[in-house]
Amino acid sequence: MDEIRFYRASEKPYGAFSNLFRRSVTFEGEFFATSEHAYQAGKARKPAVKQWLMAAPSPALLAMAAHGLYYWDVAPGWSATKFDRMRAVLRAKFTQHADLGALLLSTGNATLIESATVDNEVNRLWGQVNGVGRNMLGMLLMELRAELRAECDPTYSVAAE
Repeated sequence: MDEIRFYRASEKPYGAFSNLFRRSVTFEGEFFATSEHAYQAGKARKPAVKQWLMAAPSPALLAMAAHGLYYWDVAPGWSATKFDRMRAVLRAKFTQHADLGALLLSTGNATLIESATVDNEVNRLWGQVNGVGRNMLGMLLMELRAELRAECDPTYSVAAE
């Protein structure tokens, strides 16, 4: 298993890697319906905008709304902090739910790729579209997988991956 592609939260078994997967997470002392909620909560500059985002009826609609925010509604420095926030949100998600952590570890050394179908800037940043993109979600998941493996096995070397 060299490569694992995922995209839709409903796909078995790797849809759980999607931030739209419906599993709650507690992050920074707050409860969120999904990891997408926890991530996007950091994007809003004003409490009212955050509240509006969190009220979205689904994680997919939340993501769409958050991607459409005006620049004055986005927290200062978001572009510099968003990857660190995603890294921390993923750690919360995969450590708070043992089954999800086990699923991530079960992927071995496979390359994890969020494989989107709609070609846009966001999908090419967090994943790939037709093999093109930075795949940051996949990269952060593989980074977390190596960290979790090292925590479970002190003899494991993250550098070896």
